[in-house]
Amino acid sequence: MRWVNRKSPRFLVTALFVALAHALGTSDLGQAVERAIPRPLEHHPGNIFLEGESVRISLPKQGVWQLLDADNRSVKTVVANDKLVELGSLPVGFYRLKNEDYPDWVSLGVIAPLKVPTPQTSPIALDVAMSWFYREDRMADVASLCALAGVNWVRDRLSWGEVEPHRGEFRSRTRYDAAAEIQSACGLKVLQVYHASPKWANPETKRFPIDLRDCHNFLKAVAERWKGKVLAYEPWNEADIEVFGGHTGAEMASLQKAAYWAVKSASPETIVCWNVFATNNAAHLEDIAANDILPYCDTFNFHHYRPLEDYPSLYESFRQIAGPRPLWVTECALPLRWSGDPEKQELSDEDLFEQARRLVKVFACSLHEGTAATFYFLLPHYVEGPTQFGIIRRDLTPRPAYVSLAAVGRLLADARPCGKLAEKDVWGYLFRAKPDGELRLVLVLWSKDQRNLPLPVKPVALYDHFGRSIELPAESLPLTAAPIFAVFDEDSLAQFDLVNPPQANPVPVSSPCPVVLQTLWPSDKIDLRQSAYRVKLDGQDLSFPIFIYNFGQTGAEGTIRVTVPTGWEAKFIDHCRLAAHERVEHTLQLVPPKSGWSGVAVTRIEGDFGTLGRSVLSFRLVAD
Repeated sequence: MRWVNRKSPRFLVTALFVALAHALGTSDLGQAVERAIPRPLEHHPGNIFLEGESVRISLPKQGVWQLLDADNRSVKTVVANDKLVELGSLPVGFYRLKNEDYPDWVSLGVIAPLKVPTPQTSPIALDVAMSWFYREDRMADVASLCALAGVNWVRDRLSWGEVEPHRGEFRSRTRYDAAAEIQSACGLKVLQVYHASPKWANPETKRFPIDLRDCHNFLKAVAERWKGKVLAYEPWNEADIEVFGGHTGAEMASLQKAAYWAVKSASPETIVCWNVFATNNAAHLEDIAANDILPYCDTFNFHHYRPLEDYPSLYESFRQIAGPRPLWVTECALPLRWSGDPEKQELSDEDLFEQARRLVKVFACSLHEGTAATFYFLLPHYVEGPTQFGIIRRDLTPRPAYVSLAAVGRLLADARPCGKLAEKDVWGYLFRAKPDGELRLVLVLWSKDQRNLPLPVKPVALYDHFGRSIELPAESLPLTAAPIFAVFDEDSLAQFDLVNPPQANPVPVSSPCPVVLQTLWPSDKIDLRQSAYRVKLDGQDLSFPIFIYNFGQTGAEGTIRVTVPTGWEAKFIDHCRLAAHERVEHTLQLVPPKSGWSGVAVTRIEGDFGTLGRSVLSFRLVAD
């Protein structure tokens, strides 16, 4: 057999495209979608209307209903002699209809119409989980609600085993195909994610597949199948916590590398995201940094449900590892607990409106930290124990937070941070954005206590957190815990006293190597807190299976070097040859110091494969 390092023409084209895309940033990865100004569907799913439309909705019973606005003020009395009632034209806002003899309320929302299509690079995104929450006959309705609110990206969910029930056997049509087609047809950019292996890939299904070729082959197949419809993939969800497998950073890195080559070989322009963190555990971050993961992800993804005060330190911990990669927060919220009837799982009236205020604050604080995309969690009605996450109800009608989302989508379209107000005790974040398609400065601000804030320049428009227009003040701006949007001319930036927004960490990024290294260790011998494998101190040598993969199009040959802590010894191969798509196994023998050891011991394996690049596996050991 002939072994060569020459790259095939297809490999060269893919590698060149990827290198250019990384140099330009994810906004230039060829991810534009056809997108018009969204209009409501004729039947107005979810009782969502645009300002200026005549509101016509269905009520569950005849009788006298009170129409209330978001301030719980009566707008009008409605006598329903039929289930369909005409409410006429209503201003922007959230509304509810109540009847003394009916145990629930009926909601509707009026939002401002978008004047231009949502920008292709707008950071406003939403976790929808379309495939798992909605039947195919409802998907277009849900997608319409997202588009009307000015959402750019939506996050879905995927079950690997449902698409590939047996190795190499793919179902021809699934709900995931429908979701991808319907959402992309609505002008939405789709991010897909999964979090379990089929039993045929690993009997311990919450863990990664044993053979990374299984992950590679699956992602390559779906990236080709949904090319142009699913525009980004997270190769796993929250692998760093026990519920989704409890993996070490080293394991996450090996999976990431296999996934990267899978997607890029099928669709070079598709975004490969980091397989998203649930926590900012320092050991995990150190572990992935040691495994040189940046060449293998276009975006650096993480989740949080932390207080707003935690955002600066939380984001900084990820920013230090992410380097120049754009930050994507693909789940975030400040969730609240439902109360009352367990069948309804509804928020109290007070918390319904608090959810709406919190949504705006989450977006403002996240975007200030420099995210390229912030996905709010979650659109559909969804509870975990006592917590309600959804911003719409089961019947698609809105909670107040949906109307706030529409205000964010319009007023913070294409937002980029300019800085934070230096004013003490005021939460104020200034952005360059494109509300209604015009380049403006948009200031999102609130305070914990009521106060008046003098502004250095008069705004051209003012909106509350529902997007309702507010009368412009004569001099100072009254602030409360409810956030407001103040819109200014774009050339007034110098008038503001600002603290600059955080910047990306400009570390160099190497080139990806198609040779990937992996080790496996029993899941019950993992110390998650230290992102390490637990090993016994019994005086015996330690043996680790090391798997070497070649995900390239040609053979690979290179040298191998192992680095261990002072006092340790390692026995391993020093040379390796692989055919394209081959997986080989070798045993690494580690000899700990006879005097024992404590703390974390890091072993690093590095392969030099010439023109194909360098491959790294670094893993951590702690004494059991």
